[in-house]
Amino acid sequence: MYTPSGNPPTIREVTKLGVFLYKGVQMIKTAILVDGAFYRKRACYFWGEKTPADLANELRNYCTKHISKEKAGAELYRVFYYDCPPIAKKVYHPLLRRAVDLERTPIYSWSLEFFDELKHQRKFALRLGRLSEEQARYNIKPDITKRIFSGAKSIDDLTEQDFVLDISQKGVDMRIGVDISSLAFKKQVDRIVLISGDSDFVPAAKQARREGIDFIIDSMRSTIKPDLFEHIDGMRTYVPKNRQIN
Repeated sequence: MYTPSGNPPTIREVTKLGVFLYKGVQMIKTAILVDGAFYRKRACYFWGEKTPADLANELRNYCTKHISKEKAGAELYRVFYYDCPPIAKKVYHPLLRRAVDLERTPIYSWSLEFFDELKHQRKFALRLGRLSEEQARYNIKPDITKRIFSGAKSIDDLTEQDFVLDISQKGVDMRIGVDISSLAFKKQVDRIVLISGDSDFVPAAKQARREGIDFIIDSMRSTIKPDLFEHIDGMRTYVPKNRQIN
């Protein structure tokens, strides 16, 4: 790195240029974007259910690996976490034949506590969309539906655990795309790590790469579509090859 005087850069000059140095080596300034619903589902699969505090710490430690295990040296810019707060609504359950008050369910209080834990994590920024409560409904789980049609399970044998609340997110993908574009255009980072398996981010990934950003996907060992793989600079994950639930 050169300065007008030809002397080694001062701390002020380094800071002004936005360059992170460690022992004279330029660090890769990295932003980590986390698709929250995706991460929680994959983390539960690999490590089992956690308390809000434990999952928040687990997420922090997982993101840290993308920095600490970078051989070329990396500096965390910020972790952006995208999700939706729970809704307080009564939804009819076809098996129970009554409305379920979602505000009184365990997942409602768990989600609020989890988001509160994330707010206290250093260099974490929450980007919250909303759940489409007008379309919320209980459906039979896909694997249970297959068992019913194959004759392996009878409708009379259905239990409450065979149903899942079907509700879609709004505004999450848009926020991820906007932040990718903003980080790229403003040259705020050198690398973006996106923890997701969604191919909806192809346009944003292409745009970031055109701006010189090293774009990495962490799909947590889920299969990604070819159109997304075509427009990234690489894949990296730190989840085990097999489930590790104690």
